[in-house]
Amino acid sequence: WNNQLRKPPLKSQQIIREAKNIMPGGVSSPVRAFNAVGGTPIVFDHASGPYAWDVDGNQYIDYVLSWGPCIAGHANSEVLDSLRNTLSKGTSFGAPCVLENELAKLIIEAVPSIEMVRFTNSGTEACMGMLRLVRAYTKKTKIIKFDGCYHGHENSFLVQAGSGVATLGLPNSPGVPETSSKDTLVAPYGDLNTVKKLLQENDVAAVILEPVVGNAGFIKPTKEFLVGLRNLTKQYGSLLVFDEVMTGFRVAYGGAQEYYDVIPDVTTLGKVIGGGLPVGAFGGKKEIMSLIAPSGPVYQAGTLSGNPLAMSAGIKTLEILKRPGTYQYLENITSTLVDGLVKAGKEAGHSICGNSVGGMFGFFFHDGPVNNFTDAKKSDVVKFAKFHKLMLERGIYLAPSPFEAGFTSLTHTHEDIQNTINI
Repeated sequence: WNNQLRKPPLKSQQIIREAKNIMPGGVSSPVRAFNAVGGTPIVFDHASGPYAWDVDGNQYIDYVLSWGPCIAGHANSEVLDSLRNTLSKGTSFGAPCVLENELAKLIIEAVPSIEMVRFTNSGTEACMGMLRLVRAYTKKTKIIKFDGCYHGHENSFLVQAGSGVATLGLPNSPGVPETSSKDTLVAPYGDLNTVKKLLQENDVAAVILEPVVGNAGFIKPTKEFLVGLRNLTKQYGSLLVFDEVMTGFRVAYGGAQEYYDVIPDVTTLGKVIGGGLPVGAFGGKKEIMSLIAPSGPVYQAGTLSGNPLAMSAGIKTLEILKRPGTYQYLENITSTLVDGLVKAGKEAGHSICGNSVGGMFGFFFHDGPVNNFTDAKKSDVVKFAKFHKLMLERGIYLAPSPFEAGFTSLTHTHEDIQNTINI
């Protein structure tokens, strides 16, 4: 793999130069701009399975996978066949379609906390709807989130957030009124004592977190932390919300809540449930979800929500994931990848640590352990930028930020993993 003759990314550079004059930063989402790693973003032309090709004809082993959704591989033939069949019937109706029922039933069957679900068009929308819902249900306004966790770009969540906010080094986003963020309380991830103190001193609607952090780099929780949050929220009359936009159907079929056997009150989903198309969802107990309009007074709506294309791709993807051995395979190749990278890094004299759950992973140029965002920020970001550049030049496409998780798919082979480690 390393011996492939690679072409200079001249077309990518030309396209990005033009894009910068017509789109902010030349991209439609900030992390794609390569600001954290330097150089010009690679412009993709097409992708298949675990591979992507840029507009200059270079091939990459892709560990971003559209930031997680393509768990069955890019352009999966079964998903494409399902989409073609659905496409011939129309792209969007703005009316109910039976595919919504089918995907909803699959999600309810899989995710322990969900008895009823509302579809949206993105994870951000799902988190926006969830926030309004938990405040209405509890009749409280304050929320607790965790330093470095990202829940989309709704105002209340852009306080000490992860993902692109962390990548760009923005403490908070300008344009967010103080009135929007004053009800957001922040605790260090993994710190139950701070959470308890905040719950004692405030009337809190919900404690909201990524059960496995993927937006401050990859940070694995302890089960004791998740169990502790469950107990504390029950004790103080607050809801527990798992943002499983990233972890849902990726770390296990039933998400992190199945993997760790800790059941929240409300869950947000996205990415995998759309099979590569734009989608989001939030769900929970019927008692809570029945407050959503038109069943109840909490308004939430979307023109393209539940559209047949996203539903079709999601249904087929979940059908693929239900097959025997799926998550054992993902766990195996992902842990092999991380263990191999960490071993190779240490043998070369670098400070490095890493971890994985299911088909999700991450590593830091830091001795570790990394238990929260403060630990993550001790990582050598300059070294990561150099590493990213060198891997990219050798055909390995990693997230262009030290504060983003990586992903594997069912189409990554043991050979792909070994080729990556060997580089």
